[in-house]
Amino acid sequence: MPLHTIESRRLYRQIADQIRAGIHAGEYPAGSRLPAERDLAQQLGVSRPSVREALIALEVEGLVDVRVGSGVHVLDGTAAARSGRRLGNACGPFEIMHARRVVEGELAAIAARRMTRSQLAGLRAVLGTMAADIAAGHMPLLGDRQFHLRVAEAADNGPLLRTVTELYDERNNPLFETFGQHFESERTWRLALAEHEAVVEAIAARNAEAARQAMQRHLQRSQHRYAHIAVDAIDAPAATPRLASAPPPQARGGALHEHRMTRARSAAR
Repeated sequence: MPLHTIESRRLYRQIADQIRAGIHAGEYPAGSRLPAERDLAQQLGVSRPSVREALIALEVEGLVDVRVGSGVHVLDGTAAARSGRRLGNACGPFEIMHARRVVEGELAAIAARRMTRSQLAGLRAVLGTMAADIAAGHMPLLGDRQFHLRVAEAADNGPLLRTVTELYDERNNPLFETFGQHFESERTWRLALAEHEAVVEAIAARNAEAARQAMQRHLQRSQHRYAHIAVDAIDAPAATPRLASAPPPQARGGALHEHRMTRARSAAR
């Protein structure tokens, strides 16, 4: 008997496989709306955040359209054929955020002991840039990345810096990116900025334990915003405005952007 490779599949993939099978079997025909997340979670015996990851994965593949405030609608097969995307066994956002919380909390504690005055000034400047981007209606992704990498750099440990860089840049994988396009908003970014400020204040006070806790709390709350605040958004009316991706520094200073964040997956980050 030929043997096949054993694959340990992530939970969201197993959920997506079941829903995909239902779509292909005609249980959910094109144009129909999938059951609410709550109902799917109950039927499958899993958490709603896991269902959320599965639904976003199916959207990335082109099988469904997630409409905030309207539900998840099944698309015809041509969209999936055009997309040609399958995520394989890619890490989901919740798994990535958990890993970041473990690593970056400790690095923040080290930064509280080692960060120089010039490094601290640079970190505060990044917060100012983020605040300006949010006020202008842009997603402050560049500033957010700089913030987390500057904290990691203060530890002066190359392997750990590479780890943080690789984990952060998972934001650019299609699954994580689509989460952000749907559920990041001015409100969520203002909350994140306030949490960043708490990290900086703890580092400035040279309080390693407070810095560790502030960073872990920030990343835990970020994960919570994806898993719990956003989990009700699909079946509820959209209320909070989305932000546009921030332009390069040389392009800033133009008109205020008030439109929703673009959902084009080719948008530069």
